[in-house]
Amino acid sequence: MQSFELTSHMLTMGGAFYPTGYVFAMFPSLEDAQQVVKRLPTEKHDKPTMLLPAEAVLGQLVHTLGAADTPLPSVGTEGATVRQYAELASKGHCALMVHAPNAKDTEAVMEVVRSVPFSCARKYRTLVIEDLT
Repeated sequence: MQSFELTSHMLTMGGAFYPTGYVFAMFPSLEDAQQVVKRLPTEKHDKPTMLLPAEAVLGQLVHTLGAADTPLPSVGTEGATVRQYAELASKGHCALMVHAPNAKDTEAVMEVVRSVPFSCARKYRTLVIEDLT
């Protein structure tokens, strides 16, 4: 696991947060997020799992909101999604970003995420942000 660092690969051409190929899950407690990391499938992908404390969500993701609705409101949900993350982070929730390039990997990640209380989980696919339950 590594600390989160926002890179250009996690943004749309317009600068909105959109980490294609990742599951982004938020948890009420850091302990739950850490428990998920320990129990994730051990098969290694070329991209690491990243932990985002509430401060990282508020400090790094929120500034991408302007890009989500500029110059016109987005037809997608990028802005609304980041606003939800910010609201949860303001209450102390943290997040994990787990690379899950296909449906099988996504389900394996969600099986572990569902084992603890989680606030929300989304899969960023090309042109689609999928709500995961």
